[in-house]
Amino acid sequence: MAQFQHQDIIEIAQGASLLRVAPQAGGRLLSWHIDGQQVIHWPDVADWSQPARIRGGNPLLFPFLGRHRVDGQIGRWRDASGTVRDLPMHGFARDLPFVATVEPAATTAGAGADASATLRMTLTDSDATHAGYPFGFRFEALYRLADAHTLDVELTTVNTGTAALPYYAGHHFYFSLPHAQRSETVLELPRTQRRYQQPDGSISAPETGEPRYTLDEARILDRFHCLEGVPDQPVRLVAPGLNRTITLDLQRPGSLTWYAVTTWTEAADSDFYCIEPWLGLPDAIHNGLGLRWLEPGQTETAALRISVGALR
Repeated sequence: MAQFQHQDIIEIAQGASLLRVAPQAGGRLLSWHIDGQQVIHWPDVADWSQPARIRGGNPLLFPFLGRHRVDGQIGRWRDASGTVRDLPMHGFARDLPFVATVEPAATTAGAGADASATLRMTLTDSDATHAGYPFGFRFEALYRLADAHTLDVELTTVNTGTAALPYYAGHHFYFSLPHAQRSETVLELPRTQRRYQQPDGSISAPETGEPRYTLDEARILDRFHCLEGVPDQPVRLVAPGLNRTITLDLQRPGSLTWYAVTTWTEAADSDFYCIEPWLGLPDAIHNGLGLRWLEPGQTETAALRISVGALR
């Protein structure tokens, strides 16, 4: 395995494109570089004692995402029988080690940089998950470099137990962007309804979404852009300051329909902006907004493609 920030990681490459991934740290995609330039942000200095709290990469959100709460206490959920359980915000996947498999055509650091590259990572239920989530499951994340500028990503959930399991998974992509460029960087969206989570945990009433925003707009900070059915166009980030476009195709063959795209950044001087495809909204286990039920033996996959290009 390669070494990065004193951690064992896997690197997969295609031409000028390089992914760094830490399976043992929540299956975390750390960064994506093309021609040496960061597309997915990762900090130069990171506190690896708490990987889930590092601002960068792509934390995997499963089995629930966002904040869920019972009687005002964040990190708790109540099942249909009334039992209340503890489950951390954004779920437990980002805190647990995944088992990684590099598929035959993939490459690790230093070998065959022009070969197609695929990495599959798997998390299964265990004693670490049963108290907060008493279901049998297999959760897989797949990253494949289709070419030097195109990344295919899949999240697959399998019910390996005997009872229907509730879930709503998602991504938390940190896209690299100097904070001074937010006012000139444009987010283009398909038809959406804009919502947010209120202080009491409820979800706001929907407002008609706009087809485009600039990333300095306060009205898209920590907002859920709920898709109106199958998207009629991809999500697109246009960054003139980087001479870069990033396109998120959410209509991949065989994929579930994504529920929303969330936009968020941490602070006014953060050199990243998060564009996050989600299968549901926060607290869906209680409000039902995107909540999925997977029957025993069933499998579902949510897929997307990220393409990076230059402005014309």
